[in-house]
Amino acid sequence: MIPSHHHGRRHAHEGFSRGERGEHRHGHRHGHSRRRLFDHGELRLVILALIADRPRHGYELIKAIEDRLGGAYSPSPGVVYPTLTLLEELGHVAVAPAEAGRKLHSITGEGHAYLAAHEAALKGAFARMDEVAATQANNPPSAIVRALENVKVAVRLRLAARVLTSAEVDSVAGALDAAATQIGRA
Repeated sequence: MIPSHHHGRRHAHEGFSRGERGEHRHGHRHGHSRRRLFDHGELRLVILALIADRPRHGYELIKAIEDRLGGAYSPSPGVVYPTLTLLEELGHVAVAPAEAGRKLHSITGEGHAYLAAHEAALKGAFARMDEVAATQANNPPSAIVRALENVKVAVRLRLAARVLTSAEVDSVAGALDAAATQIGRA
């Protein structure tokens, strides 16, 4: 993710490669063509549109964007919270204190007008988000990819540590066979 600076504020200009696989939260992956998920100002529009659906906290916005993208990307708090501050300064959202000191953001009339004036850009951003989510649906869930990588690393480390005794070989092979059996039943 690469935030840009404009008038001293951080805005959303995340780099994101479309059609990527596996666990991907920030930045971009190597080996794939790169294209930004959000063009200039589009994350601001997406956040404002989500607030227009219902008042939200910053964390709820992060999760809503991540969910909309099928877990392929999650904007960082370092992008979302400054964007919320900007939206408040522009008069597009109003902030009310909520439980546990969190701020609840609600859209204003100016915010609705801004969304209406930028409807085409918002539709484009949502279309790209839907495309990423659809691509992500064909990929294995990131939690499984992470767990599989953990197993690979553990086995490699165990094998690299020293020569294994036959009992240790049987133990590692047994654990892997048991995991395979359990996964097959899941």
